Amino acid sequence: MTGSGFTAQSTAAEVVGGIDLTGRRAVVTGAASGIGLEAARALAGAGAEVTLAVRDTAAGERAAADIAAGGGGRVLVAPLDLADQRSVGAFTAAWHGPLDVLVNNAGVMMTPQTHTPEGWELQFATNHLGHFALAVRLHPALAAAGRARVVSLSSVAHLRSPVHFDDIHFHHRPYDAGLAYAQSKTANVLFAVEASRRWAADGVTVNAVHPGAVLGTNLSRHLTREALDAAHASGGHTFKTPQQGAATVVFVATAPRLECVGGRYFEDCAEAHRHIPGTSGGVADHALDPAAAALLWQVSLDALAAGVRG
Repeated sequence: MTGSGFTAQSTAAEVVGGIDLTGRRAVVTGAASGIGLEAARALAGAGAEVTLAVRDTAAGERAAADIAAGGGGRVLVAPLDLADQRSVGAFTAAWHGPLDVLVNNAGVMMTPQTHTPEGWELQFATNHLGHFALAVRLHPALAAAGRARVVSLSSVAHLRSPVHFDDIHFHHRPYDAGLAYAQSKTANVLFAVEASRRWAADGVTVNAVHPGAVLGTNLSRHLTREALDAAHASGGHTFKTPQQGAATVVFVATAPRLECVGGRYFEDCAEAHRHIPGTSGGVADHALDPAAAALLWQVSLDALAAGVRG
């Protein structure tokens, strides 16, 4: 695939420039701030009707008013707590009609050891299982749209860990917040791989993206001041603004050249290369493994079924 013409410095507004999304409907999770807010702003600015799916609806209403002030498509707000399967079920039950774009953006990072009532580790529950349940339940709406797209936000952190199927939720191994986050971000890529395989015939394409290192968003709220200072001081990252962080998300959600392209991982508005050990960036082989992707899908279905029974 040749270059997109965009770079790590491109913004979401630049990426969507010239694209008309009038008549399209989008859902962006975690859109009250940060990358989600800027992705929603760009989609609405191009004419899409955008639903901000947020835990804090008051913050969502403020974000919606801010976006609407810039003109474009209609902006709606709906409650969604991805760590609560009842909330996910309520959101999807209330959705009516086709859905053209689903941006699975919301997430938590480096949380203290916490388990949901189902016994799921919080980062995996929020970052993967919540979004998995959301997408699966919205699949009929995505299929009804024709040529719908799902964007799954991952992270370069996925390089640190595959999904440990023998103890996903840290019931037996010592809890490591960094590894828990990393495997949840690997799960986001594996979801894209298997969802694309399963849903391609319905015209639904699913891809994963690494938005880049974007500090100052709510995602970093569990990091200590020392960790934030160390991240700023390190030479391993080129930090982006939220507008730049949203660019790859919006590119994958809207670029005409990506029609029917699925099961891939993008960074800096381009498909990523395979990661080479000892280097930074790229996508790990363990994140694109079709066998692991298929297993994760079944494990996730089983977890959701058990959670409902419980």
